[in-house]
Amino acid sequence: MNTAVVILNWNGVKHLQHYLPRVVETTHGADIVVADNGSTDDSVAWLKATMPAVKLILLDKNYGFAEGYNRALAQLDGYDIFVLLNSDIEPAEGWLSPLLEQLEQNEDVAVVVPKLLDDKCRTKFEYAGASGGFIDLLGYPFCRGRILNSIEEDKGQYDTPRDVMWGSGAAFCCRAEVYRELGGLAKEFFAHQEEIDLCWRVWLSGRRVVIEPRSKVYHLGGATLSTDSPFKTMLNHRNNLAMLFRCASPWQRALVAVVRPVLDFAAAMSYLVHGKNASAKAVWQAWHDFMAWHKRLSAERKEIRKNVKREAPIYYGSVVLRYMFGKREFNDMM
Repeated sequence: MNTAVVILNWNGVKHLQHYLPRVVETTHGADIVVADNGSTDDSVAWLKATMPAVKLILLDKNYGFAEGYNRALAQLDGYDIFVLLNSDIEPAEGWLSPLLEQLEQNEDVAVVVPKLLDDKCRTKFEYAGASGGFIDLLGYPFCRGRILNSIEEDKGQYDTPRDVMWGSGAAFCCRAEVYRELGGLAKEFFAHQEEIDLCWRVWLSGRRVVIEPRSKVYHLGGATLSTDSPFKTMLNHRNNLAMLFRCASPWQRALVAVVRPVLDFAAAMSYLVHGKNASAKAVWQAWHDFMAWHKRLSAERKEIRKNVKREAPIYYGSVVLRYMFGKREFNDMM
């Protein structure tokens, strides 16, 4: 299978200098492509001078994660597999082969992801995806190895390949034909949770998403937006609401419509109490954008759900409530 490993870059020359040589060293049998999202630093000059074997796609401005990848992958013909890889990822030796084996051996698998470990503390899972992800009834994401902000040590407890609801966009291996058929990542999301939205649509189309822990990568994380960024808060709230509206079953959508306004109001109030006024405003902005998108989202929902072949594997409970009662590890949830 012809495979392209595609790294989206925006003003990340330091990450490229640190991580890209290791990507080249550990990636066998695939082309490596850097798609530059309109960088204004020395990224392009450094790539041309020191990485001549790496293919380069130049976008005219920063389109964000979602549309940046859509535009870059649209320029790549002749590939069977796309691997989306963050610029702050160090793959372990032999990382790619197990992913491709999953796709070769299972025709109904459309997306397969590696185990994601923390580059700063390599015995721990990394927040963004750990060993495969799920969402609960209210749309809160969690992972095998990460429940809310509680991150587990990797002791081999999640080393079994299995179906998951979603895999992290930090290292995301997808059949090219499926990516194109489903329209790629939701460009309006800009960044954050767009990979969960895509995985949800993969499930609805009748395909599967799988975690393959034989493949390991180490992720720095937080390379673009810090964890306390109000913009990141807005993106996560807005995109989560939009994803649920687009993809959720009618009864789950009805539950979310009743409960989530209350929970998000509580979140905004909590930010205010702790003096994080910008973050509180970000929650209001998320709801403002979501309501402004309502007409478009309704049309998208109709298209996405008109030929549902199977529902995604949702966790039928509340991860937040179980966390409050001391359930801090994935195996306590399932």
